[in-house]
Amino acid sequence: MSKTLYLSPPSFDGFDGGAGARYQARREVTSYWYPTWLAQPAALTPNSKLLDCPPHNIGMPETLATAKEFDHVIINTSTPSLKNDCKVAEAIKAQKPSTKIGFVGAHTMVLPTETLKASPAIDWVGRKEFDFTCKEVAEDRDLATIAGLSYKDKDGKIKHNPEREMIHDMDSLPWVADVYKRDLQIEKYFIGYLLHPYISMYTGRGCPAQCTFCLWPQTIGGHKYRVRSPQNVADEMAYMKKIFPQVREFFFDDDTFTANLPRAREIAKKLAPLGVHWSCNSRANLDYDTIKSFKDNGLRLFLVGYESGNDDILTRIKKGVTMDEMRRFTKNCHKADVVIHGTFILGLPVETPQTIQNTIDFAKDLDVFSLQVSLAAPYPGTELYEMAKQNSWFVKKDKTDLIEADGLQQSTLEYPGLDKNKIFEEVDRFYRTYYLRPKPILRIIKTMLEDKDILVRRCREGYEFFRSLNERKADLAASKAAATA
Repeated sequence: MSKTLYLSPPSFDGFDGGAGARYQARREVTSYWYPTWLAQPAALTPNSKLLDCPPHNIGMPETLATAKEFDHVIINTSTPSLKNDCKVAEAIKAQKPSTKIGFVGAHTMVLPTETLKASPAIDWVGRKEFDFTCKEVAEDRDLATIAGLSYKDKDGKIKHNPEREMIHDMDSLPWVADVYKRDLQIEKYFIGYLLHPYISMYTGRGCPAQCTFCLWPQTIGGHKYRVRSPQNVADEMAYMKKIFPQVREFFFDDDTFTANLPRAREIAKKLAPLGVHWSCNSRANLDYDTIKSFKDNGLRLFLVGYESGNDDILTRIKKGVTMDEMRRFTKNCHKADVVIHGTFILGLPVETPQTIQNTIDFAKDLDVFSLQVSLAAPYPGTELYEMAKQNSWFVKKDKTDLIEADGLQQSTLEYPGLDKNKIFEEVDRFYRTYYLRPKPILRIIKTMLEDKDILVRRCREGYEFFRSLNERKADLAASKAAATA
């Protein structure tokens, strides 16, 4: 087994490109998801190391020094970061030409040929679930024999091996806990709405929902929710609590942890004796009794994708939940004292000034504790990407250009009567309209007064948040100037 480095490369300052991130971009406040998609194959691979550069402030000199000690380097890439990641790969190959370099991630699954052509430094790419693909590469097997892999042969020709079967027995995968303990400083990972320090992990992969914009189910995970057994999850949680006594919250990063409710209820019951706070992604369609039972067994927060305050848009994106269902769910969460962090997206098909206002009004009516406003991101491999291509909604010729030069999201789509600059501009208005109200301000002040650590953290986040909004304004001004030049 050769020495293998699993790498999240250095990138934009504050860039959250970890494979757990729903959007690979800078956030309004410092935010880093765990690189769980890399930690999982690292746990399978003896003589491996996981190097997650952005959260640990690791630059190119240290990255190159570390990479020099390894025979294989496997890089997690994404559509927004591909060009940057290619430069990192080329620098690694230049200092040690014998290094075998592979790229993995949703982008390589959808565009394997294009990824291999993106740089001469890339020897192979993984497609779909790449855990065992990476392990077999590290075993120095002939690349031509490894399922789920595309590679360059000795003549430089691109070859595509047969697909690898999806993993059905999720309990067969080792826990990521020891990799986290060995290679990561968990205090470096922040998510604004989660208690700090937190840990995120997967209890299953895939999502039965059909949302047209969602990246992972349409590329790597699939639409069948493949899960670990409740006992396996509870055992790892107990182990993590033991080796990470400082952790204040555990987050289940499954696309929809509540998609299998009987299993979710069983896991919750097994977690109760541990006395831990836990949170998860959920669709806005649970009844009060279910929400209350989760709360009684340690649930603190739901991360909920509301997306839009317009039922026609919700239908077009195949959300599968109506505004009325969302209202009932939110009311029940308030009643059960479960915190909600809501996510919304501007620029979905077919956005108008009125639908944006509908969404802002809807968010204010829901009045969740905190929210995130993203721009519609048509990643290759998603139905949204194909719709945008067919309807000529893309603003730029390069359809993979999803972020600004500073790493912030940019608006890449526009519609009749609503150009990209207006959509971009409305993100700022959405945030200010929502947060600069008495209720959210009082909620935030209350949490600050209750916990000194939260006081310090919220002050930092407040500074970062308004700095980010100002950077958005600068990006918008630059875009308008370029358009009129």
